[in-house]
Amino acid sequence: MSVYLIKGKGYRYDFTLAGQRHTAAWFTTKRKAQAAQAEKRKEINEPLPEKTHETQTPTDTEFLELVNRRLDHLKAYHSQKHYADYRYLARKWVEHWSELKSCEITPEMIERYVLERIRVSPLTANKELRSLRSLFNFAKGKKLVRENPADDLQFLPVEKKVKYVPPQLEIDRVIDQADPDMKDYLWMIRETLARVSEINRLTWEDVNLAEKYLILYTRKKKGGSLTPRKVPMTEKLYAVLCQRHMDRDKTQPWLFWHAYWSNKTGEKQTGPYKSRRKKMRTLCRKAGVRYFCFHALRHSGASVMESANVPLGSIQRILGHENRSTTEIYLHSIGQAERHAMVVFEEARRKVTHRVTHNENPGEQELSVTH
Repeated sequence: MSVYLIKGKGYRYDFTLAGQRHTAAWFTTKRKAQAAQAEKRKEINEPLPEKTHETQTPTDTEFLELVNRRLDHLKAYHSQKHYADYRYLARKWVEHWSELKSCEITPEMIERYVLERIRVSPLTANKELRSLRSLFNFAKGKKLVRENPADDLQFLPVEKKVKYVPPQLEIDRVIDQADPDMKDYLWMIRETLARVSEINRLTWEDVNLAEKYLILYTRKKKGGSLTPRKVPMTEKLYAVLCQRHMDRDKTQPWLFWHAYWSNKTGEKQTGPYKSRRKKMRTLCRKAGVRYFCFHALRHSGASVMESANVPLGSIQRILGHENRSTTEIYLHSIGQAERHAMVVFEEARRKVTHRVTHNENPGEQELSVTH
């Protein structure tokens, strides 16, 4: 029987029976490790009824292998940005748990890790927890683990703030500071309410100038499939695209592309943009406005539509959301119903105050206030 402590991680049991090694970690106390070892021995000596091949779950997958399989899946089924964000987090997980098997990751270990990440911010800690939960849900779906150790862990409380949505005049000022190519890029996002990834992958085959619409593709759908949606052109967008179509380089399929040196090949290549975030910081600074990102143009446009009484369903389809609740997050204007409610409240409050003020009988005044 062998139960031992690994400093900074916890207790582990490790024994060999009938030529087969059995081990599990990390237990918070030696007693828990001993109890788990005894239970494992009992399970071996009194095996459960044999399960069918379909219901058996291998639990010896290395954690590093699980992470790599998850990354391969994300690369195939999700956006490049989502894949890159997940890979950044995965590198940190591997630093902690690369020597372990997936089944050896415990809720206590994940909780300690998440609490360490709160030093950055509660939002960062919650993002880590959400991503780890999806990692082990993926593992359960592939029958690599039996349980998700992150399932019962609670998200940390965060201080939610009203998202900054730039006024239309500030957006105009930023566009005025841009070079011609960047102006067209900003007008594309502003007039379509598209995601940056959708604009970056846009090709001339997706643009129908004759019927004044374009087709945007997104992976923000269940299953990660690249899903199209048609978006009608505004007159401004039509003018921008007509001019850009006349000036285009016919050897390139994309609306927005650039030449760059490839880190992989060391050669000069051409391709669509992946990120232009640094540009926005520079433009906002030159325009003398508070910094906002490309995504804020979607929020701003959705709020303008809502203020103009555009039906929520139409806004939802233009934004490319599957759920109505997601669209509601984008609506930052104060609706007419809320304004009317506050007017009714003010009038009612004034009437109560007026009755109390003009009531000369103290007893009746007290009764009126209580009522």
